[in-house]
Amino acid sequence: MDVLVMLEDHPDHSPVLAHVNSGPPPLHSERPARDLVTLYGSPSPESLALALAAAVESRRLQAEHEGVIRHLGLWPEQGAIGDAAWRDRATGQLMTRDVTIPLDVLRETARQLLAECGQMIRRLVAGLSMPDWPEGARRAIGFSLTPVAELTAATRARMESILDTVREADGLAFDTEGD
Repeated sequence: MDVLVMLEDHPDHSPVLAHVNSGPPPLHSERPARDLVTLYGSPSPESLALALAAAVESRRLQAEHEGVIRHLGLWPEQGAIGDAAWRDRATGQLMTRDVTIPLDVLRETARQLLAECGQMIRRLVAGLSMPDWPEGARRAIGFSLTPVAELTAATRARMESILDTVREADGLAFDTEGD
């Protein structure tokens, strides 16, 4: 999952914590689709994790359609609210769907992201918060995120198999060293 995180001044007229937008992957490109997460106000690891959770959860909801474009607002007491749009493969008709992700679901996913990728998330927040960004520059950092929650069952099984092999090899090496 490719993500571009931007930091903007908090708008006075809206209590939104973040916006999460995505588009389809570029045509004739190997690059995957990129999610754009815009944080408002002073960033924290928790606020970034919550916004990333909205991106992860909205991808899960839209996994059955190809070329989905999503737009979500992240609200402090409501969770993520927005919509998704895509073209129906058979008819070519533009399809839309409202997307609502409850705050408790986002909090749980954010907790998992902090547990799995907490150091990276804290580094991103530190980078966005640095005072020495050039005047007028957009504070934006791109990165790739593949949380364990997003991995397919086959990928998880392969990773476990590799880890088991390494564990066995390490155990064998340890056993033979003492002999």
